Amino acid sequence: MQPRETDADAIRRSLRAPEAFRIVFERHFEPVHRYAQQRSGLDADEVAAETFVRAFAARARYDLRRPDARPWLLGIATRVMLGRWERERRARTAMNGAAGVAAAEPEARALPRAVAVALAALRPDDRETLLLLAWADLSYEQIASALDVPVGTVRSRISRARRLLRARLAETSTPEGSRRV
Repeated sequence: MQPRETDADAIRRSLRAPEAFRIVFERHFEPVHRYAQQRSGLDADEVAAETFVRAFAARARYDLRRPDARPWLLGIATRVMLGRWERERRARTAMNGAAGVAAAEPEARALPRAVAVALAALRPDDRETLLLLAWADLSYEQIASALDVPVGTVRSRISRARRLLRARLAETSTPEGSRRV
């Protein structure tokens, strides 16, 4: 049996024969789409499509020493979503004429209110790191690759995010906290 071609091999081949990138698309479209669906709801099709368009355009810069392109693709998807949310936030602010007006992050659509509020209270870098671990099922090393940060940074972000989420959820689960929610 012949060994399966790695994503890096397919990307390398796609530099000469662009249709070879189809292998990467077919392998990873569903996980990227699923992650985008969990994070952004209804525009997951657009996020996944834009992710692969950007990945195809950037394939010459892919680190061919990494056999699995999933972390790279999820990093691109994360940046696509963050860019969209920032543009939406600016548009809402301009329409409402008030700098402080912003809706809850899109992941709030599918989560219990207390969890969505706790996630929204996290620093964006901590939230993205935690959600790549929880929803995209990436390892710390893969998250580091996706976000282009050291593994130690991933560890500290996840630790901080977990600690803050626990504290925030503990506050809302107390009798006094539940009356406020």
